[in-house]
Amino acid sequence: MSSRELNGLSPAILPDPERSEVERSETKGSGGSGNIGAFGGPHPNPEVVAKAKRRTFTAAYKERILAAADAAQQTGQIGALLRREGLYSSLLATWRKERAAGITQAMSPHKRGPKSKQSPLATENAKLQRDNLRLADRLRKAEIIIDVQKKLATLLGLPLRTPTEEELL
Repeated sequence: MSSRELNGLSPAILPDPERSEVERSETKGSGGSGNIGAFGGPHPNPEVVAKAKRRTFTAAYKERILAAADAAQQTGQIGALLRREGLYSSLLATWRKERAAGITQAMSPHKRGPKSKQSPLATENAKLQRDNLRLADRLRKAEIIIDVQKKLATLLGLPLRTPTEEELL
């Protein structure tokens, strides 16, 4: 009998003395990588993206997919095309309706949400009017400061220097 059996411990419970501490934590059949799944492939990243991004498709891409779907003659070819491209059949139906209506602008991606009710010219005009009011206020304050400086100079008896024509321009 060995000393292990005498102490009441079976050899299956004790770690192999030949294996290091890191090796002991892994099972013998694991292959050493903790990121391998049951089917031998890597586990997908479980982290969820903070904000999902909506896919957009160009008009050329839509036309190419519609042409490939129209060219499909055998049963199951359209389904294979949709699976390969990661698309839904409802997208294909929508794109076909847009194409039938002859709407090339609708085939291209567009911004979502409510449309602006103001024209760009009105927005630009309002911005320029705000800038004009702001600058007029700054000019009024600068003129008040200059008047105070002139009055202070006359009270202190300092000579006033008149600007030349070059300095005014």
